[in-house]
Amino acid sequence: MSVTGEHDPSALPPEEMQRAQLYALLARLLARPPGGEFLAALAALDGDASPLGQALRGLADAARGTDAAAVEEEFNTLFIGVGGGILSPYGSYYLTGFLHEKPLAELRGDMALLGIARADEVKEPEDHIAALAEMMAGLITGAFDAPADLEAQRRFFDRHIGSWAGRFFTDLESTPSAAFYRAVGTLGHRYLEVEGKAFDMAA
Repeated sequence: MSVTGEHDPSALPPEEMQRAQLYALLARLLARPPGGEFLAALAALDGDASPLGQALRGLADAARGTDAAAVEEEFNTLFIGVGGGILSPYGSYYLTGFLHEKPLAELRGDMALLGIARADEVKEPEDHIAALAEMMAGLITGAFDAPADLEAQRRFFDRHIGSWAGRFFTDLESTPSAAFYRAVGTLGHRYLEVEGKAFDMAA
């Protein structure tokens, strides 16, 4: 995604930075497989006793138990494959059973209103889960303009993430071909639960 804003994210409250960082982490893990240095950084993660904290610990354990070559092979099997991977990480597919359908058109309309544009070098449709997580991080930090208020964040989340991504992460958790990415699925699933409850409480 292209970034047009100049807002300083360090001015955000710590809890908002943590939200953005978790979205950015999911975006990075689902856009491409982590290399050796990133896996080493993931292995150092820690978490508290909450379900989300335990998911972070699980991701750290998974990172310690693999290497970059194995994760790349797993990523390709899950998401790329010959003629397509095991899972389709696109909102249109989960909501309609097909790619490039109405949910993608609706997303593009909302992106235009929010000042978000796909970067020229990006070929994936914008409703890829990694792109959506990146957009949520940008809405929180003000990467595309000023930080979006909670109501705008909730509208985007409900329309383009909450409506389907929980099912994607559940599928990722339960797919036999997933090993490292099973932990990613758990982290995504639990984080979306936290986000959904927080938005409901703020309503």
